[in-house]
Amino acid sequence: MSKNLEIADVFRRHGAAYRWAHDGHLDRVQRRVMSAIELCRTAALGGHTEVCSDCGLIRCAYNSCRNRHCPKCQGHARAAWLAARQADLLPVPYFHVVFTLPAPVAEMAFQNKEVVYTILFKTAAETLRTIAADAKHLGAEIGLLAVLHTWGQNLHHHPHVHCVVPGGGPSLDGARWVGCRPGFFLPIRVLSRLFRWLFLAALQGAFEAGELSFFGDLTGLAEPDAFAAKLRALRQIEWVVYAKPPFGGPAQVLAYLSRYTHRVAISNSRITEISEQSVTFRWKDYRHHGKTKLMTLDADEFIRRFLQHTLPDGFHRIRHYGFLANGHRAAKITLCRKLLAVPSPGPIITANVVAACAPAVSPLDTCPCCGGRMITLAVTSGPRPLRRPTWYDTS
Repeated sequence: MSKNLEIADVFRRHGAAYRWAHDGHLDRVQRRVMSAIELCRTAALGGHTEVCSDCGLIRCAYNSCRNRHCPKCQGHARAAWLAARQADLLPVPYFHVVFTLPAPVAEMAFQNKEVVYTILFKTAAETLRTIAADAKHLGAEIGLLAVLHTWGQNLHHHPHVHCVVPGGGPSLDGARWVGCRPGFFLPIRVLSRLFRWLFLAALQGAFEAGELSFFGDLTGLAEPDAFAAKLRALRQIEWVVYAKPPFGGPAQVLAYLSRYTHRVAISNSRITEISEQSVTFRWKDYRHHGKTKLMTLDADEFIRRFLQHTLPDGFHRIRHYGFLANGHRAAKITLCRKLLAVPSPGPIITANVVAACAPAVSPLDTCPCCGGRMITLAVTSGPRPLRRPTWYDTS
């Protein structure tokens, strides 16, 4: 059992057979993801020769694919993103709220990723902001960061949005800071009901605008009567909104974000075995208290599950709302600090945060033998030019 197996190894061993078997069903994004991960940090993408300034070790370092679905290419993007987020943190409790789509809606989302995932983002944010602005609950303008995940531990399609929210915000007139009660943010049942109502209203609007497409087992939903019946059924079930305990402080928020923001469907470290027919990986069974188990899938099924989680070109999986929205974040954060009477923070990326980023970051500028600095001697080009993808911003 190797400790150095990768998603790339699965694609290199079984990718050609998968492409042949599913030639008519693979879309452009999925094909590009497979190719990028297969070629990542190989001679095909070019690279450079470097030498250690201390011990003289010479090695070849190959270019990364920079694909946002590649497990090896997220660490550096994550570290840079975290450094930029430090200035946004406030000395208040932070809460973690998760909005999950019911299985029947997840099926629609899989066939309409861009439309339905966008609705999920917007309605989750609108739910939090609307309830927080209500004087019966908080009476404040809040800010939040939302991260889309589309997978569960077993790689099945399970779309949900993780929201990290400061516990309070400026009053609606901007005159004072309104903090939430200790250990409590907003009532979950109220959030769940409003989320359901807003989401289904937006989904109905998308259907009426002709923005949804259905095929396979869902073909019948293209009929207005069938779609209306599906929405009626969805109004009768409980929608899951889950609030986790508050974080202990800004450093804990950054450590959490380092694990969640640039995550892909499965990390390389979870793969334990790749055979001629199958792939085995570790997963946590949350129905049995998070017990770690091993799952073995046919290689074809493993690849199918992994590719379910590719996102459309240009789709941002990290979004900011309220006083953290990109258009006025700096001014709003300045106001929040004024109302809280606190100065701007110094750097707070701790060793724990760095360690959380480390599994996905290969120290390419450090000598593996003595830890010295690697100096570039020559640059080599691969057979194909390395083009910067239009969606390189992994948010």
